[in-house]
Formats: sequence, C-alpha cells, structure tokens
Amino acid sequence: MTRYPQSSLVAVLGPTNTGKTHLAIERMCAHSSGMIGFPLRLLAREVYERVVALKGANRVALVTGEEKIIPDQAQWFLCTAEAMPMNREFAFVAIDEAQLGIDPERGHIFTDRMLHARGRDETMILGSESLRSLIEALLPDAEIINRPRFSTLSYAGPRKLSRLPRRSAVVAFSLEDVYAIAEMLRRQHGGAAIVMGSLSPQTRNAQVKMYQDGEVDYLVATDAIGMGLNLDVTHVAFASLRKFDGRRRRRLTLAEIGQIAGRAGRHQKDGSFGTLSGLASSDELLPEEIENLEAHRFPRLEWLYWRNAEPDFGTVETLIHSLEERPVERRLHAAPEAVDLAVLKRLARDPDVVRLAGSADKVRLLWEVASIPDFRKVGADHQARFVASLWPHLAAGQGRIPHARMAQEISRLENVQGDIATLGARIAAARSWSYIAQKSHWVEQPDAMIDRTRALESRLSDAMHSQLTQRFVDKRTRVLMRGLLKDTLPQDVAVDDDGTVMVEGHELGTLKGFQFVVPSDSRREDRKMLLAAAERYLGRIMTENADALAKAPDSVLTLVPDAAGQPTILWGDANLATLTKGKTLLQPEIKYDRSVKDMAPEDSQKVASRVKAWVEAMKAKHLEGLVKIDALANDPETPPAVRALFAQIVDAGGILSRRDIDQAVRALDNDMRGHARRAGLVFGALDIFHHALMKPGAVLWRTALFAAFDAQPMIDQVPDNAVHLKEGTFAAADHASRLGFRKIADEYVRVDMVERLVKQAHEARKQGELFAIDPALATSLGLSKSCHEALLDLAGFVKTDDKPTPVAPPPSGDDAAPETASAKPIESATIETGTKPVDEAPADNGPGTGEPAAATQYWRWKGMARKKTRHPAKSKGKPAKQARATPGKRKAEPVLATAGGAFAELAALRDSMKK
Repeated sequence: MTRYPQSSLVAVLGPTNTGKTHLAIERMCAHSSGMIGFPLRLLAREVYERVVALKGANRVALVTGEEKIIPDQAQWFLCTAEAMPMNREFAFVAIDEAQLGIDPERGHIFTDRMLHARGRDETMILGSESLRSLIEALLPDAEIINRPRFSTLSYAGPRKLSRLPRRSAVVAFSLEDVYAIAEMLRRQHGGAAIVMGSLSPQTRNAQVKMYQDGEVDYLVATDAIGMGLNLDVTHVAFASLRKFDGRRRRRLTLAEIGQIAGRAGRHQKDGSFGTLSGLASSDELLPEEIENLEAHRFPRLEWLYWRNAEPDFGTVETLIHSLEERPVERRLHAAPEAVDLAVLKRLARDPDVVRLAGSADKVRLLWEVASIPDFRKVGADHQARFVASLWPHLAAGQGRIPHARMAQEISRLENVQGDIATLGARIAAARSWSYIAQKSHWVEQPDAMIDRTRALESRLSDAMHSQLTQRFVDKRTRVLMRGLLKDTLPQDVAVDDDGTVMVEGHELGTLKGFQFVVPSDSRREDRKMLLAAAERYLGRIMTENADALAKAPDSVLTLVPDAAGQPTILWGDANLATLTKGKTLLQPEIKYDRSVKDMAPEDSQKVASRVKAWVEAMKAKHLEGLVKIDALANDPETPPAVRALFAQIVDAGGILSRRDIDQAVRALDNDMRGHARRAGLVFGALDIFHHALMKPGAVLWRTALFAAFDAQPMIDQVPDNAVHLKEGTFAAADHASRLGFRKIADEYVRVDMVERLVKQAHEARKQGELFAIDPALATSLGLSKSCHEALLDLAGFVKTDDKPTPVAPPPSGDDAAPETASAKPIESATIETGTKPVDEAPADNGPGTGEPAAATQYWRWKGMARKKTRHPAKSKGKPAKQARATPGKRKAEPVLATAGGAFAELAALRDSMKK
C-alpha cells in the first residue's frame, strides 16, 4: 500500500475498555472510504454488522480468509489483518490490536500492517500502552494518543466455580478445559455460552447472543475473548495461567493477562478479575502482578516479529531464503517458522511439486497455496499433504481445482449429525474449502462453490450451536439455581392438573401426591439440584396437600400391590406407605414413603395420622368379623378352648380347613359354639370361615396382610364375585385358601359355595338311603360333572347303581346321620390331597351305558373320614386299624354330627348373602 506523506498517522494506545475500536469506527465512517484490520474473523464480523447498520449493506464489505462480501459500491472494508487488500486505496486505514506483533505465529503480519498499511488521509494504529516505545522508534511521525480506561479493574482473588458471580467469563486455554468447565457450570448454574476463535461467526454469534440476552449467566472462552470482543462481562476468572503457544507450554505474560482481564467491566461499569480456586501455587498471581494489572502498567515491548513481506519469487529456493531473511532493524526480530513456511519447505522436498513451479508466477502461486490456513490444526505434515493434493490441479491444465473434486469434498461434510468434536472437525474442514472457494481463480465455478460452502458452514454452525446448547445449557437448572439464591419464593410457581410443576415457565418435575418425580430427561447429576429446588419451591404446596389429605374421605386412598407385589397405599398415583410385617397378621407395620418422611415434621405427622386412621377404618370395614374374632381370642372372658380355636382361625386369616382343627372343634360344647356363631363363624362340612370374608374387599385386605406378614408378594386377585375357577396357578398350596377357594379335583370352588353344595346334598338325604342330587346348582356355578362328584365324594357321599326303594325319612336334627353299613369312611389321604377317588361302579353299567347324562344318578351317604391321630407309643410298628361301622347300629360320629350341624350356620350365611 502506498504511503501518503501528507496523511495523518495516529497511534491510540491504552488498556482494554477504552473505546479504541469505537473511535476507529467513528473515524472511518467520517471518511469517504476506509478499512480496518482486526485480529479475529469474529471481531471483523461484529464490526461489519455495526457498520452495515450505519452505512447500508451495499456499501460495506467483509473480507476474511473464509468469507468475502464485497458489494460493487463497497467503500468501507472490515477485514482480518491477513486478508486486508493492501493494493487498494482507502481514505482511512486502521490496524487493531497492533501489539500482536509479538505473537510468534501471526506477529509478522501485524508488524507489516503497522509499518506499511496507510490511508490516504488518516491512518490509526490501535494497541496497548506497551507499544509506545516501539511506535516512537519505528514511527517517529506518529501522534500518540493515550486513552484511559473508563472504569476500574480490581482483583477479586481466587473463587470456586460454584461461587462465581453472575456475568462472569471463565478463560481456559484448551478445548478439554473449556468443555469441562462449561459442563460444571451447567450443573451448578444452568449453563454457559462458549466463545472460541475456532467457532464459525454464526455459532459464536448465537452463543454470545445467549449470554448477552441473559439466557445464561456465564461465558467460557479461550484467550480469543481478549481480542476486542465487546461483551457485558463483570468478572473474568482464569482457569489457568499457562497456555500452549504452539511450541511449548508457558505462563502467560503480564500483558496477555491484562489483555484478557481487561474484558471485565464495560464503559463506566467496574470490573474484576481473579482465578479459580485450586490452581497450582506457581500459577497464582503475585502481589506485584496484581498491583500492575490494577494500574494497567505492563512491561514495554522492546521488539516485534518481522518477516519479509516482499519475498523473492524467482525460484522455490530463493522464496524460502527470502522468507527466512533477518531484519536489519534491531527492534524487529525474525519471526519463528510459521505453518505456511513449514508447509512450503515440505513441498519443496517433492520433485514433482518443484517441477511444476518453473516460473516466478508459479512460485508465487505455490506460496499462495502453501499459505492456506491450517484451520483443522493438523500440523505442517498433514497440511502439506493436503496442499500437495491441490497443487497439480492449480499448476497444470486449466489451473483450477475440478468442480467434481470440490463438490465431492463438500458433500462429504454435509452431514450435520454427530457430537461436538465431530461437528467441529467438519466446520474446520469446511472453513478450508470456504477459503479456497474465495480464490475465484482457483475454482471452476466460484460463485456456486462460495454459496455452497457458505451454506455448508451455516448448517454445520447451526448444528454446532444446537449441540453446544444441548450439552452446556440447562435453562431449567439456571432458573432453579437463581431461585435457590433468593430469599423469597418466585411468584410463578404453579402445579398443573396433571401434577406438572412449573417454575418461571420451566418444568421442574411432577408432583404425585407428596412424591416429587424429576423429569425423565434429567441427567443423573441434576437430580440432587432438582430435589433441592423442589424442597424449596413446594413447601407451601406440600402443606396444602397434607391438609387436603387429612380432610379427604377414605375413598381417595387405595391399596394396591406395587411393582414388587408389596401392599402399597396410594393417594391417586402417589405412594404414601407400604404395609410390612408387624406383631401379628392384623397389626402390620406401616412403612412410610421417603417423600412423606422428607416433608416438614408437622406435615409428615398429618399424613401419617391419616394413613393410620385409614388402615384401621379399612380393617373395620372389610375384616370386621376377623377383627372381632381376634378381640375374642384375646379376651380373658372367652373360654380357653374358644380362644385357642379363634387364635388359629385369626392366624389363618379367617378361613381354615375344618379337618386341620377337627379335634378343637369337637371339643366345643354348645355354649362355646354360641360364642363362635355370635362372632360370625360358619362351621362348614369342609371349612370353617367367616361369611363376610368372601367379599372382594375382604379378600384384597386378607391377601395384603398375608403379603406383609410373610414378606412375600401379594397373591393375584381373582375377578370380583368369582365363585369357581376352572383352573388356577398358585405359587403355594395355601394361596387358593387365602383367596377363599378350595381345590376340588382340578378346579377351585369358593368355600361358601362348597358348603352350599354340601348342604344341598344333605338335604337330598331326606329322600332315603339312596337319593338323587340335583346337579342344577353345580351347573349354574360352572362346575364340571367330575368336579361336582369329587366334591360330593370329599363330603362323604358315594355313587351307587342301586335303585332306591321307599323308606322312612331319616331322623331329623342337626346331628342325625344315616344308619347304614355303607357309611364306611374313605381313606383320609383322599380328603387331604383332594384326589378324585376311583369310580366304584361295576364295569357293566347295564342298559344305561352310553346313554346321555340325563339318566338319574343315585348316591349313598358313607360319612366323612377323620384326620387320624397317631399315638406313637401304641402304634409303633403296627398298622393303624380302619374303623368299621356295625350293621344295624349307628355309631355316634362327632365329625358327622358337626357336618350336619353346619346347616344352621349355612342358613345364617344364606340370609347374610341375601341382605
């Protein structure tokens, strides 16, 4: 760029937050044309948008390596330092952050622009106060203007990440640290925005907008934040004071620390800086460093990096030699070998590459290709291989990269799926192709490729922003954490009809009764925070719910088995308590759900009292008879024999096979039986039971109490009012009895219906010694013929092929039994197992064989077998003798008498069922 003798050269120096960039924009817009070179593409894009708002899009250009927007009427150019068009004339030129001339990788670019970029009317150099001595020596004609900081910057000391104030920026120097810190901020504060130089402008702008709009309160950034980005930052915290500069890991210089820390505070708003707790002692700021940072005193720069900006393009060798030339000015030092020079050297080792660089123009082109930025950060070797793949297309033939090659490479990157690392790699590769597409003389269809690469980067940037937001931002956590720091509850905490808890428009979780359920999409590490927030926000609502439950009717609570089959008390869908083993079957322990225990003590007591009262009410409602029997069993006024019997019946849950306690039953006299009848017991032929325990509610509570007492899952319930099961699968032999059923053959019949069928059979005995039993009742109950016959056999009846003869009716009375020699008891094993006895009918059934079931079947009373009681001393080594009945003489049988005496109880049962 031509140097204009009459132009004004001004160096505006000072710390950050001095408005230097704003001054340069104002001065540029005051001229007919202008250009500003920035250190970052992000900053160039930010200022470009500001100038467009002032001058209009058709008059403002953006020029970076990957992006060029140059309208035909463009007068004001915003560029990165490397992309500044040095061969074009502008009335105003400025170079921002000129102190970056000390940067090992890019410093020579800023040094060259500071020394040679000039505007026709005015040139402005913006930088740190540390540049003053160099400006005075290298540019003696420059007017130096000092811009003081608008606000105060003070040291706040080390702080934990969880204790950082809102509007803080945390600075880290590796991708891993940036992501790790952002993840911790998400868990502790609800999220953070990410700002890195490698992000596309679209992604970076979207992230910054989240921060500026207050959607997140924290920012995690690399040192790119120190390059003039205008952010509303109150505090800057250093996660480390060391960085890898491309060659070694070193401590930040005081100027670098000041450049970054200076981002805290804006205009006249004060700012602070500090470190994160836990840094190594060698990384802590020293007292003298803190003093200098607060006073903005930094060591003056004594030299800048320099590289020949006009190299010799005669041959590849002369080009390399000229680029390695050392400056003659002592205040300029030769720049370290940058990536572009390293790539050129590697290309120079390839004879095929050198062969195609046979002219000065081709050498110039080779240098231009070697200067493609290493956006992917893959290093000189990999970058050289990439450049070498392009070089034959550019140096031979039409001198352009084939459209098919570029289209293929771009298509390979168009997948927007993947994690942050994958998308970041694709964006870096897309930036390389965007840079190439901007070189119109390299591409066959430049306009199409520019549009396509721009669209590609845009889509990948959107996907990247989405991934960053999804991973590092939790708006719900942010709202909750802010609320937890307040002294008062937010005003807009609401619980929807379905129990969804909303706090400031964000779902906190679901309230089921007193149980707070975190959302299913919550991460495991967020549960503690959500539960803490729920405890704070829902205290008042929990109290209201406890009061509502205390006043609610019994119908709002239910007893159901939980997933493990344990009897659980629910309020709606909310688990309140579980019944567990207590002292007795009727006195289970109530184990309250944790949600009830975690409530305020007074609220928890209300819920516990209501649940206890409900359990007692349900026992009184559904198990009234069993409760009364239990009371009589524990009443000293009850005869001991009755107490013993009642205790066994209570332990069995109110239903017990008569055969199991036959001795105890036969020991009862009439007065004792009166006690039992008044308690509601029915002494059936096969079972003793309480008539009210057949109802569905009683069955449910009995099985629940057994499950609690035995610490076993509840038995699956049978359909309400079911009296007969064709088949059933029970885990234990006594489960059918607990449901109120007796196994008959391969079927199950409810015990009260069993006694009804037995009663019908005894009524039929009035016909005579041989009698017919109407099967209609059994059929109406759904019993098969074989099941009915097995039941009658178990009750002491036997089929016969004899025909009846007219005889006198049997004696009346409950204890009557037929005096017949055929009343031979069947083996007790038959009753105990329920095995169907072998049909005793002769093989030749006479003329009725093969006829339909309509033929009348006659029965004979034989009597029920007793449960044998062995006396070891007498029966040892001797088989037990079977009792025989003497023909013509009826022997008193207490068992038979008891079976016959059940009619009165069955009559009471029938009357109760009618009611």
